[in-house]
Amino acid sequence: MTLLAITLLVSIAIGTLLGGRVSALAGLRLRWAPLALVALALQVIVPPGRWPLVLLLASFVLLTVFVIANRRIAGFWLILVGVALNFVVIGLDGGMPVSRAALEASGQASTLGELTGPSAGVKHHLAGSEDTAVALGDVIAIPPPLGRAISLGDIFTYGGVAVVVVTAMRRRREPEPVADEEVQRVG
Repeated sequence: MTLLAITLLVSIAIGTLLGGRVSALAGLRLRWAPLALVALALQVIVPPGRWPLVLLLASFVLLTVFVIANRRIAGFWLILVGVALNFVVIGLDGGMPVSRAALEASGQASTLGELTGPSAGVKHHLAGSEDTAVALGDVIAIPPPLGRAISLGDIFTYGGVAVVVVTAMRRRREPEPVADEEVQRVG
């Protein structure tokens, strides 16, 4: 969530520097937006047993449907690539594998214990020999002060979000149509 907030803030700053207006974001018409909210909620629910993985995969199905529904909006194709890449790695590896090297390089070595053993979460786990798509996992280190390990899918997703925000901010409002009466009074 921290990276999403930073992405939004940086995107708004770039959109403003390029002459865009924050108020123009209100004109962004997302289709099926509640689907995205439900998908994100499913990623934080942690019931016992195998249900967390089922809910995580279901969240990616919902996110994929939401993104496809909005594919005509600039940036959503990038988001689709990111969601698809993360969906593939999570589906193949039963969760997102996180590399030890990325954790150490990002200053998160203290979280290694949370990603191993019975306390390991379904959403993320320490990459091991049984993982098949580690290259698509969280293997890219962002050093402190952000201190995060991210995936290629995350880069596409956050890049797509930035394109959506900047493009929406720069969109010019079309002039309101002038009624015939007003044209006659002016002319």
